[in-house]
Amino acid sequence: MNFPRDYGDRVYAGWLGKCIGVRFGAPLENWTYEEIRDNLGELTGYVAEDRGKIFKPDDDTSVPLILLGALEKHPAPSEITAADFGDALLNAVGCEHGSFWWGGYGISTEHTAYLNLLGGIPAPRSGSIAQNGKALAEQIGGQIFSDIWGLLLPNNPRDAADLSERAASVSHDGAGLHGARFIAATVSAAFSERDPRRLIEIGLEQVPHDSDYDRVMRAMLAFHTTCSDDWRAAFAYLKANFGYQHYAGIVPIIPNAGVVALGLLYGAGDFSRAIQIANMAGWDTDCNVGNVGAIMGVSVGINGIEARWREPMNDLLITASLIGTHSLLTIPGCADRLVRLGQQLTGGESDPRAPRCHFTYPGSTGNFQAWGDKGRPIHLLQTQVNGVPVLRTAIRKLNKKGEIRVFTRTHYRTSELGSNYYGAAFTPLLYPGQTIRARMQIPSDAPDTIHAALFVYDVNHQKLHQAAAEPLMAGEWHDLTYTVPPMTDALISQVGVLLRNTGELWETGSFHLEHLDWGGAPQFLGTFAHAIPETGAISEWTYWRGYWRLEDGAYHGSGVLENESYTGDIGWKDYTITAELTPLIGDHHLIMARVQGALHSYAFGLSPDGTVTLYKKTRKNQAVASAAFVWRMGESVRLKLTVRGNRLIAEVDGCGQHQRLAWNDDESPYLNGQIGLACWHGSHTAYHMIEVGKEH
Repeated sequence: MNFPRDYGDRVYAGWLGKCIGVRFGAPLENWTYEEIRDNLGELTGYVAEDRGKIFKPDDDTSVPLILLGALEKHPAPSEITAADFGDALLNAVGCEHGSFWWGGYGISTEHTAYLNLLGGIPAPRSGSIAQNGKALAEQIGGQIFSDIWGLLLPNNPRDAADLSERAASVSHDGAGLHGARFIAATVSAAFSERDPRRLIEIGLEQVPHDSDYDRVMRAMLAFHTTCSDDWRAAFAYLKANFGYQHYAGIVPIIPNAGVVALGLLYGAGDFSRAIQIANMAGWDTDCNVGNVGAIMGVSVGINGIEARWREPMNDLLITASLIGTHSLLTIPGCADRLVRLGQQLTGGESDPRAPRCHFTYPGSTGNFQAWGDKGRPIHLLQTQVNGVPVLRTAIRKLNKKGEIRVFTRTHYRTSELGSNYYGAAFTPLLYPGQTIRARMQIPSDAPDTIHAALFVYDVNHQKLHQAAAEPLMAGEWHDLTYTVPPMTDALISQVGVLLRNTGELWETGSFHLEHLDWGGAPQFLGTFAHAIPETGAISEWTYWRGYWRLEDGAYHGSGVLENESYTGDIGWKDYTITAELTPLIGDHHLIMARVQGALHSYAFGLSPDGTVTLYKKTRKNQAVASAAFVWRMGESVRLKLTVRGNRLIAEVDGCGQHQRLAWNDDESPYLNGQIGLACWHGSHTAYHMIEVGKEH
């Protein structure tokens, strides 16, 4: 395979282009060309959004990242099946909420496929024409989620197309699969080909000849040959011959495929012009502009994307996943994941894990911000210092006893989003007990009165916590470390570096951050005292299924089937979770550990007939250890579950008893994951507190 030398930068540019396109197109979704023309005129930049709000999650970016989960379990492309992609979807999507449009069975293609999978209809039958009919199977979703396969397999259009077809077949068929193949192949080819016409021709090599998809694309190529300077005439031709009126369903793929060709051809190799034309054509704007942005981003690279598209984004990406830490992402972080998987897929050596926050991609800012008190940070810019890529914060006056904070967000309230109809829910990226590390520098001409410290901000208590400040030697690199102390009911929403000046005015200067990272076991106590309702559950928690809410100061869960709610980081490894709960109705009241999604976890708790049971879930829960424990409805108990490597130790105290279970998982153990709470099969449980600590 012809693996490009600048692979990482081009992946970053392609995913950035995708995210720009989705954001540019989202406010105009389902507008017609005429509505855009008559009300907005020529589109040259982002349409005004909610002022002061964060751009919403979107299925165009959420679902592809969810589907990537299949590759992390099966890194060889030949081993990955449609069923694996179906499992990835079931694992990271809430039951009929979040991630995509839940428009109803037989109406929404993805909703229909999800319920098919949940009901035991396997992929690819779950998305087939035979199962769901042609109109539903040939909607746009097969196309909009497929850019990533081209990013993973550069200069390999055939394999990218094959992988995209398996992923898309979970929910689509027919023209839906043709669109997936075309987009993946075109993105893959864009690593070495810049001519838009040639890119379309390469993509069509992976689509059946004389299919509807092939016909619309070749019709646009032919029209462009005869009329290459009037995109509006080309759109009129597309609308008359391949418009929505010719196809069934709410968002048919064929007309929108024509818009992708329109943007590429008439954009003539210019990123901005291509996405502007695709957006002005209307129809499914966020999808079409996202596809064009991904193709063009890879093709032109970072230098071909104007700063005016990048700066408002600041590298932040909000998505919607059942795994709450996967809902708050950065575009460089996504690129790191894609690059690592791409290297694995092609049999190359994967780079060691990069720090969570780094600035090696040209122009990347990683969603960092700056704030000052008696100090003015005026500009954040990715640059290099003696060949080291850094985030530079320009400083205009840092007074005596002044302070500047340079930080990134580790949690958002859903109220901070412009809208949330795709159901984002966040769990914090950083918790008390974890250790933060950073590397930074101030220039050689800085005064010797500058001190630095790592800090976190607890938004629940509106309190800043910091390490002891260290004096900085100008021109030298400094490695900072801070272990966040254990806390109660804390919600860490910021992490970063603060600078303080103990001397006279620092008139002008800069601060250089090379990287910031954190890890280790958490250590905290939660009583739900500061929790608020959010996205079907409460702040800091996601839920898979059931009715979750605050009542009388406790977190309550109830429902018909297996009802579960999660928090924490999927990367946590060895730890102990303790919870105090009261069983109110039913036979199953549990805590969970090493939760890797809806299909993979451990659980322990009260079970029928006066027992406590330890379970392992691999799609379905299986009891692996049990013991007698006479529990009574309405009487509180304390459950404790410790995970250490492949060993699980479970304990329960209450009702005048103590019981302990131990079990070794010697068959494919889960070695990392979130924590959770569960009440199954008609049960109702009140949870009064949880505590998470380092295992002993």
